[in-house]
Amino acid sequence: MKLMFGPPLVHLLLYCATHTLGVRIESDPVASSEGVIQTELDKIVSLTCLPEGSLETQEELVWLRNGAAVSLKEGNTNGRSKVCITPVIYEDNGATFTCHLKENSTVSSSVTLNVTYYPQLSGSEEVTVEEEAVLLLKCDIWANPQVTLVDWTLNGSKVDLLEGAFMVTKDGFTSQLSTSSVDRSLHDGTYQCTADSPMYGQHVKIFHVTVVDKTLKFPMMPMIAGLVVVGLTALLAVASRWNKITKCCK
Repeated sequence: MKLMFGPPLVHLLLYCATHTLGVRIESDPVASSEGVIQTELDKIVSLTCLPEGSLETQEELVWLRNGAAVSLKEGNTNGRSKVCITPVIYEDNGATFTCHLKENSTVSSSVTLNVTYYPQLSGSEEVTVEEEAVLLLKCDIWANPQVTLVDWTLNGSKVDLLEGAFMVTKDGFTSQLSTSSVDRSLHDGTYQCTADSPMYGQHVKIFHVTVVDKTLKFPMMPMIAGLVVVGLTALLAVASRWNKITKCCK
């Protein structure tokens, strides 16, 4: 029995050894054991897909980004295939790249990008607002990892929400400081927005707010309507007078 089944068994083992058992992705930067690649904005990420456990070098490979096919150049699909993400952008954060055999999509490997970036806060802005108008200051705090603290100051002191009738709102993307009725004595000055990132430290933006006198605003629509009425009345008066003149001259 051993002699009868020995050769087929050897043949089966050789057959399995010459067929792909899987694929793997090599990356730069190197992925973690969970398949996550840590990178930053504007960096370069290189991915290489390789068949495993095979003597065949012409296995055709397919790349997907979040389930959508990645366009590859001719010759970059057989045996080993490379994908380069350059430069890394905001939309690459959380993107999953998958490589699989064209003939068997279940033979696959995936990696996911974790793109870190700091809040885009810098420089200063000049703001002019009238008395009794609405003041709205916006700070971009969108970051990965998320900022842990956002602080607003006025002329070097923490903003007094009650005294200035301020309201602070935050949605993960922006932090807004607002008041519905500006008072020069309370709201004129230099504001500073500070976002604290656990990875990138503090980032600051400054607003120089100048409060000016309230200007009188003319009600344009009623004025236009009045002018139209006056104009039509004048035209009717001229037309009536013209009729009297023509009758007199007959």
